[in-house]
Amino acid sequence: MEFTVKQTAGERHARLGVLTTAHGQIETPAFMPVGTLGPVKGIDPEELHQLGFRLFLNNAYHLYLRPGHKVISELGGLHRFAGWSGSILTDSGGFQIFSLAGLCRITDEGVTFRSHLDGSTHVITPESAIGIQEDLGADIIMAFDQCVALPADRDRVADAVRRTTLWAGRCQESRRRTDQALFGIVQGGLDPELRRKSARDIVALGFDGYAIGGLSVGETKEEMYRMLEICAPELPSVKPRYLMGVGMPENLIEGVARGVDLFDCVIPSRHGRTGWLFTESGRVSIKQARYTRDERPIDPNCACPVCRRYSRAYLHHLYNVKEMLASRLNTTHNLWYFSDFMRRLRGAIADGTFANFRDAFYRMRAEAPSEFVGTAETSGQ
Repeated sequence: MEFTVKQTAGERHARLGVLTTAHGQIETPAFMPVGTLGPVKGIDPEELHQLGFRLFLNNAYHLYLRPGHKVISELGGLHRFAGWSGSILTDSGGFQIFSLAGLCRITDEGVTFRSHLDGSTHVITPESAIGIQEDLGADIIMAFDQCVALPADRDRVADAVRRTTLWAGRCQESRRRTDQALFGIVQGGLDPELRRKSARDIVALGFDGYAIGGLSVGETKEEMYRMLEICAPELPSVKPRYLMGVGMPENLIEGVARGVDLFDCVIPSRHGRTGWLFTESGRVSIKQARYTRDERPIDPNCACPVCRRYSRAYLHHLYNVKEMLASRLNTTHNLWYFSDFMRRLRGAIADGTFANFRDAFYRMRAEAPSEFVGTAETSGQ
């Protein structure tokens, strides 16, 4: 993997870059759709490519449970298994294990947990987390880390920081493949001192890139942004910076303004399946009765294949009758929105107009009609 910073914005810390893997180039800042079980739900790889994405995320924890990393390895790795020619990032499973709450036991050795599928017992260590991801064959793999729910007392957060650093070193020592980039993960909750310590300790281990984890787990937006302001300056400017699991449009703008290069989130597909559609003015809830006879597209200014062909009335009908096409079309539109949003954001950095882009984003939402929701103040994480 190679990463080159091409340009920095005159305002704040936004920057343009190019991330190159064996499977192509990704212009950054970039948003990664999430394929939890392999695909982005309802979207085939060719569609994902046509929508403008060159990198997406697979979930190592879920693929480990089924069909199994060994099965995928025997079938030629994730790219061949999924028919995807672009780049893939796999997470280590740390966040999924965090979400299991009472179903797991964490020690310095690793994590013992019960499968959410059948209750069977499994153990993942830093070494096995790397082995699983090497078998899966992603372009970018993640170190095993411990994420804590917020709010949390300082002693618990400090212990997770210590363990994350311990595990990160063992991940480095256990890697065998040289054709995969390995990213370290910064933890530390909402404690500035622990965030700085975690960042410095992880950077000292010398990873190919750096992720900021443990955010969007219960804190306010302001708290998230403050932690980014603390973490990002501690990370090498010549390496990619990745904010994990964060993806509302305002989060992307504010993350980029603080020097973040990569983001991932299930929001485009999950919101599509639940009838929330993104537009320049905010989100539309297509399930509302007001759209029963609405002949307009979701967003008159959108050039996606859904807006070019279908009315709000038709999408409202599909959603109400639980037609599977509703999820596909809604997700396609949302993915287009996110891809185009990042394209325009990169263009604003290149033109030196990022501050104007940011101001216009918030102004459009403040002036939006009442049918739109999802301003920076009301959207949540």
